[in-house]
Amino acid sequence: MARILLVTDAWYPQVNGVVRTMDMTARTLREFGHEVMVMEHSGIPGISVPFYPEIRICFPSAGRIYGRIKKFKPDHIHVTTEGPIGLVVRQICRNHRWHFSTSYHTKFPEYLKKLAKVPLAWTYGFLRWFHDAAAPLMTATPSLEADLRAHGFRSPIRRWSRGVDTNTFHPRPKKEAPFHGPVLLYVGRVSHEKNVEEFLKLNTPGTKLIVGDGPARQQLEKQYPDAKFLGYKTGEALTDCYSMADLFVFPSKTDTFGLVVIEALACGIPVAAFPATGPVDILTHEHLGACDEDLGAAVKKALATGNRESCIAESKKYTWENCTRQFESNLVPITGELPEWAGRYVPPATWM
Repeated sequence: MARILLVTDAWYPQVNGVVRTMDMTARTLREFGHEVMVMEHSGIPGISVPFYPEIRICFPSAGRIYGRIKKFKPDHIHVTTEGPIGLVVRQICRNHRWHFSTSYHTKFPEYLKKLAKVPLAWTYGFLRWFHDAAAPLMTATPSLEADLRAHGFRSPIRRWSRGVDTNTFHPRPKKEAPFHGPVLLYVGRVSHEKNVEEFLKLNTPGTKLIVGDGPARQQLEKQYPDAKFLGYKTGEALTDCYSMADLFVFPSKTDTFGLVVIEALACGIPVAAFPATGPVDILTHEHLGACDEDLGAAVKKALATGNRESCIAESKKYTWENCTRQFESNLVPITGELPEWAGRYVPPATWM
């Protein structure tokens, strides 16, 4: 069994797909018998991001980070995020000629362009520099890999899919909703980069349920009084929302996968989405829902063709055990020879 270091700037109390993915991956790797250390922002000085108080920008000390790595003596290092901790660990690995892997979780170029008008070329240039040092870069879907190649990423790319917690998300009896049907459900952050307003402004029959919170909630709640904003839900309260829904709507164009999509399928709910990375790779049959550049058209198609049993069957492909085995097979030793697919790198130094 191996000693695996997972490096992430995204961690609790954040609630998002990256945090859930890294938490479940760490848990599952430990179940496999590996020793895992998650290097995250706990104990590192930092500040909260304006309008996103649960997200912290930390200021890690390179010396302390190196000391923690040295003490743990990992066999494998995986850098999840391109934030301050990820940058420090990347630089330490480069300085010592250690091999490491990375993964691409968030379309920051598109987020920053939408929120702050930052040119795509600037952010993609930084991300290419960051990830081209990796052997390999892991992506969740073929469409994301094609997108990164189109933006000039050169590092070896390996697939790392996602899983669904079937203890929480599974078929339940249809719950009678106190709303006019059909019930259209969105679960996620209520923020402008998630494109929630594209869903809210649809002229569709039924009731729109919004589960989640975020900086845009107050404005959108006033602007769309007919929608039901239920706030942040977990556990049984969350699964009750799924059990009332006839359709799940995923309006984001900037997510790289969309864990909530497979969570909805696991509950037997078809999905309507834009043909963006993630949904376009998952919703490959009309019985699972529909992707369309016209989100209203996707809703109409998915309500007509979605099939509960097909959704449930498709979700069974997405287990945390399966995707963690993918992740495990993609890891590279920090020293020694790399797999052929990882490219040619300068032999690294050993631990000092």
